Amino acid sequence: MNIKRFSELVGVSAYTLRYYEKVGLLRNIKRDASGHRFYTQSDIEWVRFIVRLKDTGMELEGIKQYADLREVGDGTLQQRKQLLEQHRTKLKSDIEFQLAHLKALDGKIAFYEEKISS
Repeated sequence: MNIKRFSELVGVSAYTLRYYEKVGLLRNIKRDASGHRFYTQSDIEWVRFIVRLKDTGMELEGIKQYADLREVGDGTLQQRKQLLEQHRTKLKSDIEFQLAHLKALDGKIAFYEEKISS
């Protein structure tokens, strides 16, 4: 599929896709006879994973490190697993932090609801 359709499907702009290719997150993108990028199902899954990592707070450097290991192949499975475990630990910590804020907000809202209704 072409870059426009691919961009719509994965929810990432064509500009961002070109940037990902430039910095090495997207590699070996096929091109048609005219030289236009042609994306595959594997590319869809990979970009969706990149987006998930970004959405969960992984820095681009960490994603790049993961992509570099992925490019090397199955000999890096343990290293990739460790990167994801480290990210999971940070994500859990971030969630706990946000849940503490949510609890404080809920408490304040309950305070106002009580004051308003009395």
